[in-house]
Amino acid sequence: MKLLIKLGGTLLDAVDSRDRLACQIAAVRSAGHEIAVVHGGGKQMTRYLAERGVPSTFVGGLRVTTPETLDAVLKVFAGSVNHELVAAINRAGALAVGISGIDSFLVEAEQMDPALGAVGRVTKSNPVLLHLLTANGYVPVVACVAGDRQGHVYNVNADQMAVACAAAFGARQLIFLTDVEGVLDGSKQVRPLLTAAASRRLIAEGIATGGMQAKLNAALSALADGVEQVRIAPGAATGVLERILGGEELGTRMVTA
Repeated sequence: MKLLIKLGGTLLDAVDSRDRLACQIAAVRSAGHEIAVVHGGGKQMTRYLAERGVPSTFVGGLRVTTPETLDAVLKVFAGSVNHELVAAINRAGALAVGISGIDSFLVEAEQMDPALGAVGRVTKSNPVLLHLLTANGYVPVVACVAGDRQGHVYNVNADQMAVACAAAFGARQLIFLTDVEGVLDGSKQVRPLLTAAASRRLIAEGIATGGMQAKLNAALSALADGVEQVRIAPGAATGVLERILGGEELGTRMVTA
């Protein structure tokens, strides 16, 4: 089965959490699945900038990306966060390859809004590199940086990067591993199953807001682009990937209908 796993940056900040997830990813690959990974790193980015006296400014949940911030994006997202995860997966027994959307035009983008600086909106994903790597037993680990045909570099929301890669790759499942238990309903209970229509209702009724609203919108885009199901699950749960792939209703599973 082709899988796309998106890891939130918070899960990768601590060595033990990163190693635990790396072992699970390696096990999934050993079981014969073709797997690609997309990761965030916002927490690490904010810390890196703060250490250098650079404030982090957000508009609508997106980090305003000045030239100075973009330099940090490359150093942190495509540098330390990416390579620490690649090293952990390699240590766990798989063969991981660190890349970004820039590589071989994997993900192309355009400037979203001049007021946001170098924040990109995905326009196209070219899955040839993912197919090449996964078909030969490698685990591509994708940092959320994209480019365009003119050589510009863009900071792209990691969830949107994951959706673009999952759809182009032909992933049957897109698994968002996060720091929450799943999608909550109006009673603050995790919904084990959500249709696209039910997801839209949670947004329309103001139950899913902020980061969860953005996550649901990303999931809806993935379903519309042909991904069979999307899972939003707690990355800290023991054996989370094995349990999901074993059929356990962990977190929230989203389907078209």
